[in-house]
Amino acid sequence: MANISKKVSWSGRGDDRGERTPLLNGAEDGKYNRHVLHFVFQSLDYDNSENQLFLEEERRMSHMGFRCLETRRWVICGLIGFLTGLIACLIDIAVEKLAGYKYSAVKQNIEKFTEFGGLSISLILWAVLNSAFVMVGAIAVAFFEPIAAGSGIPQIKCYLNGVKIPRVVRLKTLAIKVFGVICSVAGGLAVGKEGPMIHSGAVVAAGVSQGRSTSLKKDFKIFEYFRRDTEKRDFVSAGAAAGVSAAFGAPVGGVLFSLEEGASFWNQMLTWRIFFASMISTFTLNFFLSIYHGKPGELSSPGLINFGRFDSDVSSYIPFESFIFFSFHFPGGVLGALFNVINYWLTIFRIRYIHRPCLQVMEAMLVAAVTATISFAMIYFSNDCQPLGQDNTEEYSLQLFCADGEYNSMATAFFNTPERSVRSLFHNPPGSYNPLTLGVFTLAYFVLAVWTYGLTVSAGVFIPSLLIGAAWGRLFGILLSTITSSQSIWADPGKYALIGAAAQLGGIVRMTLSLTVILVEATGSVTYGFPIMLVLMTAKIVGDYFIEGLYDVHIKLQSVPFLHWEAPPTSHWLTAREVMSSPVTCFNRVEKVGRIVDVLSNTSTNHNGFPVVAHTTENDEPGKICGLILRSQLIVLLKHKVFVERASSRLSHRKLQLKDFRDAYPRFPPIQSIHVSQDERECMMDLTEFMNPTPYTVPQVSCGTGNQEGSRASPGSDMIGHHCSPWTLPSEHQLRGWSESLSCQRCQTQTCNMHKLSDVQYFKGLII
Repeated sequence: MANISKKVSWSGRGDDRGERTPLLNGAEDGKYNRHVLHFVFQSLDYDNSENQLFLEEERRMSHMGFRCLETRRWVICGLIGFLTGLIACLIDIAVEKLAGYKYSAVKQNIEKFTEFGGLSISLILWAVLNSAFVMVGAIAVAFFEPIAAGSGIPQIKCYLNGVKIPRVVRLKTLAIKVFGVICSVAGGLAVGKEGPMIHSGAVVAAGVSQGRSTSLKKDFKIFEYFRRDTEKRDFVSAGAAAGVSAAFGAPVGGVLFSLEEGASFWNQMLTWRIFFASMISTFTLNFFLSIYHGKPGELSSPGLINFGRFDSDVSSYIPFESFIFFSFHFPGGVLGALFNVINYWLTIFRIRYIHRPCLQVMEAMLVAAVTATISFAMIYFSNDCQPLGQDNTEEYSLQLFCADGEYNSMATAFFNTPERSVRSLFHNPPGSYNPLTLGVFTLAYFVLAVWTYGLTVSAGVFIPSLLIGAAWGRLFGILLSTITSSQSIWADPGKYALIGAAAQLGGIVRMTLSLTVILVEATGSVTYGFPIMLVLMTAKIVGDYFIEGLYDVHIKLQSVPFLHWEAPPTSHWLTAREVMSSPVTCFNRVEKVGRIVDVLSNTSTNHNGFPVVAHTTENDEPGKICGLILRSQLIVLLKHKVFVERASSRLSHRKLQLKDFRDAYPRFPPIQSIHVSQDERECMMDLTEFMNPTPYTVPQVSCGTGNQEGSRASPGSDMIGHHCSPWTLPSEHQLRGWSESLSCQRCQTQTCNMHKLSDVQYFKGLII
């Protein structure tokens, strides 16, 4: 990645503790340049702290109590699916209404001035309407909640991977996300509303599962048991799956999406709960849209996008065509890689020069105006006129300079919402487009889509990718039918549009298993399951040869310590000793309050967890590792003045319970807000009851792949390295913890090629 000197973050905010502005790879910021990850990202605590308070609560719970907890999990998943479906319904209706008003106004204006001249007025009207919608959405995102920009899928992937992304699952983020995507799609940008549904579902899940809203300062006193990262992670996985299900009408695809792209933990019961949430989501959307369309109970709209059914008689294919479909992987992978490369450098340009909110809004408005101008120019200069059939389904068909009874075919692709354009490319009869129209449209829309992704607006890349692939896929089908003699075999170019759409989307986002099932469910035809799977797998292989997937590219641009499924192939020689730093700041079992406050206040030790040790009586003997105490736990203990002296003098009113920690979750107060007097600094704090006595430990000689697998199995858990035995604190090097420094642990330099800094960096981030 290139060196970038500007600060940038998904949230763009630094007002909350632990939510400082992230830097990019290679960034330098004074004294923080060697601890970039340390001052930017912290890990979520996906490992249960099995301290005495936790064990006492578990012992008091009866078998019926555990059954009730499981029932509540199912209820929460049902609520997640229901609310996600309602949000999808709101987005769909709002976009349909606003886009309908815009296209109707522009169409009437074009028809008015076509005969008498003055079409420039129609162009200005189109550009102004587009810019107005986009301006409102961009202002909401840029000035009120920058984390709502884009699709949100990279952020949710990082969250489920165990990385704390500031403000990613807040209610305000959800509101801006929904409002922004409505404005973006209605504004005619080359975007889709399906991607943001995944982020919206995740936010809904994070809020519902906690039984309160910290933004609104409203606590419903329900679901208190689930107020911890471990439980919230599972519900966010369900929310992401419900979002996919609502977007594409693909509940099974939603489950597989969470498994393939997000979740780092999985079990059988979680599978059933996530599938339940996905089914409720698509049913809710289907039911309420049937009421909106005046056909209550006619469940014909399972998702935000309806690809339509592929008639098995018309769209069937012979086995020989599988080889032709297979050839689509190369253009799909190459064009996808080209898309990602251009967008990568464009994003770097934005980071360097368009980092102010006002400039970001102006850029979004410029793209909206240029999109309208290019669309109008393409329609104006196109002479591709097609006859209007009796069953014409084009809602906003433009006649322009075509003869009576005909419509402009280019307008079908440009003068429409992207979802309708995809459906027309899939199902319009042969002869609806000429090759020149599709070729020009593919080139123009590819440029617009690359430019649009990364703007400070809420938008997804699924539908633009499908639309680009459907255009060149249909073009390939038309050209194939012209050079063959058997017209019956190659009669339907719609099936080539479907395979081209799959190849293009796979080449950009690099999803395989889940995307195959999503497309099969969205088209309602398993006939093309095999060629879709084949094309997606091979397009991913081709694209990975050049560059990573689009979401991974943007994750790397944010320098997020993302832990992939597999360790780098050259990491077998790398041991835990080489990626762990020493000395690590430790606490005694009974520690002085003043030292705890000083350590928590010191920015150089701004870790989320600290080892607890017990020293022996002999000075030359190493200490013993007793457990691990979290920063959040220490802050709650300081807030409630849990001191040994107060307990012995009976000044404390009651014993601290897990409820006190859950009430403070997830926005624990910063240490600066905790007042500790000079006398209280001399008091002692006993950490025995609150520490986790069973932290994860690894030998210093364990290989990098083993460490990676352990961290992936339990992301967000703190890991301690040891020299001799799991419980011995070495006297020479003391304890070693996962390092957050971007410098090589061997030579302490920022640019170490000898020691393969890239592999060393790979394991850093999930640290104490």
